Amino acid sequence: MKIRKLSAAVAMTAAGALVISGCTPGSDDNGNGDAEENGNGAAADQTQEGQQYTVEPTDGTRASFEDFETTDDEINVAVADVEYVSYNNNARTSNNTTNSAIAGLQSSSFWYYGTDLSINQNEEFGSFEITQEGETVYEEDEDGETLLDEETGEPVINEEESTPLIVEYTISDDATWSDGTPITVADYVLTWGAQHPGIVNEDEPETEDGEANYLFDSVSKNFGTYIPDGPQGDLDGKTFTVEYSDHYAYVDWQLIITWPEPAHIVAEQAGMSVEELSEAFRDQDSASLEEAAEFWNEGWHVQDGDLPDADLMPSSGPYVVDSFVSGEYVSLVANEDFWGTPPGTERITFHFVDDGSMPQAMENGDLDVIAPQATLDTLQQLENMGDQIVIHEQELATWEHLDMNHSEDSVFQDHAVREAFALCVPRQLILDNLIEPLYPEAELLNGREVLNFEDTYDEVISEAYDGRYDEQDIERAAELLEEADAVGAEVEIGYQSPNPRRSDQVQLIAEACGEAGFEISDGGHEAFFAEVIPSGDWDVAMFAWAGSGQIASGRNMYHSTGGQNDGSWSNEELDELWDELVITMDEEDRIPLLQGIEQILWDDLMSIPLYVHPGIFASDAEIYNVRATSAQTGITWNADQWQRSAE
Repeated sequence: MKIRKLSAAVAMTAAGALVISGCTPGSDDNGNGDAEENGNGAAADQTQEGQQYTVEPTDGTRASFEDFETTDDEINVAVADVEYVSYNNNARTSNNTTNSAIAGLQSSSFWYYGTDLSINQNEEFGSFEITQEGETVYEEDEDGETLLDEETGEPVINEEESTPLIVEYTISDDATWSDGTPITVADYVLTWGAQHPGIVNEDEPETEDGEANYLFDSVSKNFGTYIPDGPQGDLDGKTFTVEYSDHYAYVDWQLIITWPEPAHIVAEQAGMSVEELSEAFRDQDSASLEEAAEFWNEGWHVQDGDLPDADLMPSSGPYVVDSFVSGEYVSLVANEDFWGTPPGTERITFHFVDDGSMPQAMENGDLDVIAPQATLDTLQQLENMGDQIVIHEQELATWEHLDMNHSEDSVFQDHAVREAFALCVPRQLILDNLIEPLYPEAELLNGREVLNFEDTYDEVISEAYDGRYDEQDIERAAELLEEADAVGAEVEIGYQSPNPRRSDQVQLIAEACGEAGFEISDGGHEAFFAEVIPSGDWDVAMFAWAGSGQIASGRNMYHSTGGQNDGSWSNEELDELWDELVITMDEEDRIPLLQGIEQILWDDLMSIPLYVHPGIFASDAEIYNVRATSAQTGITWNADQWQRSAE
């Protein structure tokens, strides 16, 4: 069975806040299609041999069930060896595949990704609609040309003629937290406030590096950045509006607002009322929010192997977290008070299993659904199980890359050293040895904001990148190290371990770059995402961004103020391009901006892209309704609909 190329109708440019992968309705102008009509029949195309359904899907959206009942059963799943770390999936330190899969089952949102990467309204939770189209109008000079700011060179916005994008959201009257508390506007004020870039630590407003020292350590600041005044509506009500008044429009507007966070829990832990908490957020009153931030940052995290008290973790989704054993599993049970369609199975347990062990555990009957990293050995093991399982294969919106640390003490502060490293990394050899055996059509990925299978890929990359790092040049790499007086530079390549494919990649890089004069070491670490990346104490980080749908997701990684810019990267010209891209709604107008972004990223070598991931998932043939998506939600996006055959 061949891995299927994604349809051009579902093209996207990475996602974000993106999920770190160990391996989140508009016009067609925004690149995502209409929220209700974007299903392109991909469900039939993506149906795998042996796949079974309780209700046959007709497109890439969730199947609609009537009289669906929860069965007294348990389904065992493994998506990564990465542990569950927090109820708070918006915290920067909990940004990993396992955590996101679990958060998706204990949360409800206004929208979800379908199997075809369509963005669809979740009508059980609520609805949203544009009440005013945003339009950015620029000042013109006497010749009718766009007026540019003398200092920044940026187009000058005519604030009087520009109109902000306004969107109205309505939460279902039935939507409640699992503790019985209604889900209201206040919960979205909390979600917004925790992402507001204006809420910083009053005692230390800046870090040692001169960056803003945010009070809330959120993975993204998009909600607070693009909607500066926050949700407007009665705090205890169900309807609110948001206005993109600073930027007038935002290209990924439909993805900004996701699941709610329980304001009543944070307020109680901070010794405040919900009204006081919300007022403090709206006033950007950092002093009053210190205790709330302390709990938001840490109070929902697993501490010393123990879950927070169950009363602190109410669910807005079909499941609640029930039990946890560090190093082994986290188990979810059906939310008895869920107001939507009941989940298909009483208990879903996520096991922390390394990729290489997943197939054997499935063959032994210990696991029912797995998402291993795709390797030839894994595929062969799964194929040997015959019709007792279903293999789900497809190309993913997930891409492998090498990030270099650009902090002051890093050897990669020197561009010559970055160039030497890029010239010795055996990108093609990695592809030939480790990816092509799985996917013969695999190609080097030369973009970050556009992926190989997108219609615009060739148009963007042909103008942004001249292929200078496609082939190794060990001799030139050695010369550059010599010129930079950096021969023998010690570089540790870190990644989440154990991970056989990434350890193989490190070995190939060490052999090649060793010839150029680097001393490469394997920095695999079992807590690389949770401990090493946040510490900043790393040289090269090797991982994948698990993407979906967003057009301007890279801003969060490559902008100087980006919440996922863990490599201390900064480029003012790039910042300006990002700031323009996020308000550019026309697809054709975005092309030159993407070309400029990709060119700077290649010229300055912030990172080195490698390849798009081939995806291999597997499920027991008796489990109905298992469907994979190329988005970061992977195989678990509809896990609440899974159900074991009664036969």
